[in-house]
Amino acid sequence: MTVSEAASAGSGRVVEPRGVLPQAAWRLDPSPEIAADEVLIRVERLNLDAASFRQLAEKHGGDGDAVRAEVLDIIGTRGKMHNPVTGSGGMLIGTVEGVGPRSPLGLKPGDRVATLVSLTLTPLRITDGLKDWDGRGEQVPAQGTAVLFARSVVGVLPGDLAPELALAVYDVCGAPALTDRVVRGYGRDPAGEEVTVAVLGGAGKSGSLALTAARLAGARTAGIVVSDAERESLRGAGVADVIAVADARDPLEVSQAVTGALGAPATVTVVCVDVPGCEHGAILSTADGGTVIFFSMATSFPAAALGAEGLAADVTMLIGNGYVPGHADFAVDLLRRVPAVRALFEARVAAH
Repeated sequence: MTVSEAASAGSGRVVEPRGVLPQAAWRLDPSPEIAADEVLIRVERLNLDAASFRQLAEKHGGDGDAVRAEVLDIIGTRGKMHNPVTGSGGMLIGTVEGVGPRSPLGLKPGDRVATLVSLTLTPLRITDGLKDWDGRGEQVPAQGTAVLFARSVVGVLPGDLAPELALAVYDVCGAPALTDRVVRGYGRDPAGEEVTVAVLGGAGKSGSLALTAARLAGARTAGIVVSDAERESLRGAGVADVIAVADARDPLEVSQAVTGALGAPATVTVVCVDVPGCEHGAILSTADGGTVIFFSMATSFPAAALGAEGLAADVTMLIGNGYVPGHADFAVDLLRRVPAVRALFEARVAAH
């Protein structure tokens, strides 16, 4: 990467350690004075990623005041929302307040946008103490500023979705887009068998959209959920051909659930569970020559790599990096095409 490319990726905002890009930095400069290729966003709402929020909530025993205090401390200390335990952050929505003359993002003041890059690399300043957030949900009403770089990814909020709903969809929009790409890449095998897709955490945001994308791409789908309540929720969405209840942290249990549901290991297994320890079950659930897509920020990639080696598993393992060209429009289109999935998202947003 050249010096100019590093600058366009935000290297000038790195306070410490010097020489790294913003995601790897311990601290960023979140000051609202923008460079010529930056954009200033007036923040309206944060969306903490599921793994990060779960870790914070469990650490503090569901004490919302303590969760809020720690989120404020993380942002104040690091100049970004970058959970030091999970290594993850989330995303935000807001209104464009300032645009540098050399910004390539095509934005103008007044645009309402969602950042499609992680809060772990977004300079962020909170000015209201998160006073309107009770610390008990992933979506965080907030006031403050954030900065986008020349190489950031951003989407203008669609007019037919409530901002909170759009934020929930954009937070996971990489999952359905990559699932669609992988499934279509398999097509049908020489025997004419359908591609099968198992989604661990199928009732969640990323899981339900991944199931929707897989089914629309022609796959036979299995949703693996942790409880009877989640099974009923997913059944109502109608995007899984079969649904099974299993603890994704138990390798044998989840493997048996997938094989029992589909009749054989899955061609593609998608991990959308926001707890650690699901790597080996996903690998065991996948057929030789198949693919495992890890979309959970709770994934241990050493555990995945070494586990596959130890199991002599001939599987391709992909890191869902959250970006596929056109991913935001793709995810919003799924919500428009499948009303039951939209209803599932609306219920989740209302619950938070």
